[in-house]
Amino acid sequence: QVQLVESGGGLVQPGGSLRLSCTASVSGFSIETMAWYRQAPGKQRELVASKLRYGSPVYAGSVKGRFTIVRDNPKNTLYLQMNSLQPEDTAVYYCAFDNSWGQGTKVTVSS
Repeated sequence: QVQLVESGGGLVQPGGSLRLSCTASVSGFSIETMAWYRQAPGKQRELVASKLRYGSPVYAGSVKGRFTIVRDNPKNTLYLQMNSLQPEDTAVYYCAFDNSWGQGTKVTVSS
């Protein structure tokens, strides 16, 4: 079982930025799919962005142009740079490496 540790969540004002990190207990080179999901209160978990070992990243339409997913295999780490944050981005964000999940980190966008 892969262990994932997330960090970087917090409270930010609308228009602000945050960077989430997710570090794995195994080599990043052994992971096929790395992804970020989020779950807002009262809503289903949704895919935010994903990055296969090879290929271009995929983004949800609601975050395209504002969020950037970066996969750093040598550091076993996945990042999510979030810019121009809006209240509707408020959620618990989870990283997923193949079939393993992080514990979640809360992001709150509010003035």
